[in-house]
Amino acid sequence: MYGMRGSGRMFRLLMRHAGVAREMGGEELSLAVQRVDQMFIQALEMGASDIHMHPEHNALRIRFRIDGVLHEQEVVSQLDLAQAMVARIKLAANMHLDEKRDTQDGRIDMEYMDRRLSARVSCIPTLNGERIVMRILDPAKTQVKLEALGMPQDVLANWRRSLQVAYGMLVVTGPTGSGKTSTLYASLHTLDRVHRNIVTVEDPVEYEFPDNVMQVQVTEKVTFPRALRAMLRHDPDVIMIGEIRDKESLQIGIQAALTGHLVLSTLHTNNAIETISRMIDMGAEDYLISATLQCAMAQRLGRIICPDCKVPYQPTADELTALKIPPEVASQSRFFIGRGCNQCRGTGYLGRTGIFELLRISPAIREAIVSRASGDAIAQIAQKEGFCTMLDDGRDKILRGITTPHEVIQAVYAGVYES
Repeated sequence: MYGMRGSGRMFRLLMRHAGVAREMGGEELSLAVQRVDQMFIQALEMGASDIHMHPEHNALRIRFRIDGVLHEQEVVSQLDLAQAMVARIKLAANMHLDEKRDTQDGRIDMEYMDRRLSARVSCIPTLNGERIVMRILDPAKTQVKLEALGMPQDVLANWRRSLQVAYGMLVVTGPTGSGKTSTLYASLHTLDRVHRNIVTVEDPVEYEFPDNVMQVQVTEKVTFPRALRAMLRHDPDVIMIGEIRDKESLQIGIQAALTGHLVLSTLHTNNAIETISRMIDMGAEDYLISATLQCAMAQRLGRIICPDCKVPYQPTADELTALKIPPEVASQSRFFIGRGCNQCRGTGYLGRTGIFELLRISPAIREAIVSRASGDAIAQIAQKEGFCTMLDDGRDKILRGITTPHEVIQAVYAGVYES
């Protein structure tokens, strides 16, 4: 897969220089250049989201993250070659080659099969040399529609409805790597970008919108709070904050929502209901949360069973207990796993789907927030109003043959929802 195609290579790294991308490497490709190119090609063909280059005492270990799981790909035992590969990456990412005692961040542009892609690069010194992790960024992923994320129909309908409000805060929660950014980008694609002024503040900007969205990259000088304050002077209708990290950013976001803007952002919480207590812990007043928060959506990612090697499976008693599936339901249901095949490279899984829960801030919940009700009390109100947890959604996806008990238990800690 590495060879030539026509007069040019099917893959090439690009370097930004004076605002213009130019090909690196020239005609004479060294062994290191070939190995790096081959590494990228393999990662792209296998659908990897990240590439890890981990230095060890006498080797460089290369691993790919595929569908959220790390897989070992190669061990480079020639130290000179390993060092040359690291240097190749640093050069492509516009890093300082002679800086080996400090962290560096960069970005690589590339072309593959007539597509433009990029990779976010982080380099950190370790005891055994420089460790590099690259996040592959495919602009095509920004075109993913909300319907393709795996939301239950009621969650999708309510989230779409929330996106049409004129002002307020919509918060997506979950751990790193749970798909929050993809959800925000898919949400922005549903908005009218011609008649609404949409601005984003991100660290980093992972994907560039093709038109009518102003994206601001956070830097040491342009911090989240500073960018947000400046952004409010640009007459925005919709503001996306990549992540609310501190009290000041939260307060500015709430103020923007109070003054007629739709604000979308992310937080790190275990579930949707914890969004409220997290905002209070960060210094937000309860009455302001009640006035601005429209809904909070928590999500995880679970792997999809490979359709080419899908076989029946009998869950263990512990799995059924963790998933809260009664014996009478289990006896009338069919469960599946992937046996492993060439199509899924022996993993039994192919692709991932979201597992969601959506908390709508109803009048009763607004009143509970102002009265400083506990999370358990808010959960009881929400459940009376039809709130379904991520565990409920995961269980439904198991019973529909989309994923496995193991994946849902891994993605959603069932103990959070014990009654």
